[in-house]
Amino acid sequence: MTKKIKRGIDITFSVFMSVMGFIPLLIICLLIIIKMGRPIFFTQIRAGKDGRPFKIYKFRTMKNNKDRYGMLLENNLRKDNFGNILRKYSLDELPQIINILKGDISLVGPRPLLMEYNDLYSSEQKRRLYVRPGLTGWAQVNGRNAISWNKKFYYDVWYVDNWSLMLDVKIILLTIKKVLTSDGVNTNSNQMVKRFTGKEDE
Repeated sequence: MTKKIKRGIDITFSVFMSVMGFIPLLIICLLIIIKMGRPIFFTQIRAGKDGRPFKIYKFRTMKNNKDRYGMLLENNLRKDNFGNILRKYSLDELPQIINILKGDISLVGPRPLLMEYNDLYSSEQKRRLYVRPGLTGWAQVNGRNAISWNKKFYYDVWYVDNWSLMLDVKIILLTIKKVLTSDGVNTNSNQMVKRFTGKEDE
């Protein structure tokens, strides 16, 4: 029953944000077109519950400038001030409302990561895939990008073992606080989050 309530909250939140946030979302789309061009969205295949693939949606935060060979330029040559603002306040994550409505992710859960990581997890870390991933999670309110991969996975598995509706409410409230203070957010587009390689010291 509590899992059905969780899904109900996800749907209610997504519909509410879609309706109430329609104009702001439209403005963000227009600004992205004006300042960075098309496409508006960044899409990528991520691992969902039980490691199943799905397409995640985000607002694009970097320009698609390419060299004469058609290759993307370095991050520092593609960064955009508006994109930095989107990342600073986690506005780039808003299109994941679509993923929540589809059931790909939940409002709260371990963040969905690259499919290639599935084969790099230890047996303990792989338990983070037992639940539907989330827009925000326990690791995000306990350090986000400022902590190691191993620490993130520790928090993810802790969430799986200790999940409750009240814990979700706590995480949502802490997330709002984190977003408003930009705590743990890397806004420097030339310093992307280090990729997970499966090493114990990460």
